[in-house]
Amino acid sequence: MAVRIRLSRQGAKKKAQYLVVVMDGSAKRDGAYLEKLGHYYPSAKVAKDKIKIDVEAARKWVAQGAQMSQTVGQLFKIAAK
Repeated sequence: MAVRIRLSRQGAKKKAQYLVVVMDGSAKRDGAYLEKLGHYYPSAKVAKDKIKIDVEAARKWVAQGAQMSQTVGQLFKIAAK
């Protein structure tokens, strides 16, 4: 079982909101997840409200072998600052 940290889409049409979640690599995009690590709101007006990720929990999952998607990796770099 390959575990991945990736985005799960929520929200209405053209008003996307994303959860940063840990899930099985073969699971569907919006399927069941193991743990919620944070969220990403691309349409938020204030920059600090766009990304909230539990950095310590994400590092714990990566240490256990989870792989981040490319987009989550970029968001993680911003959140870890």
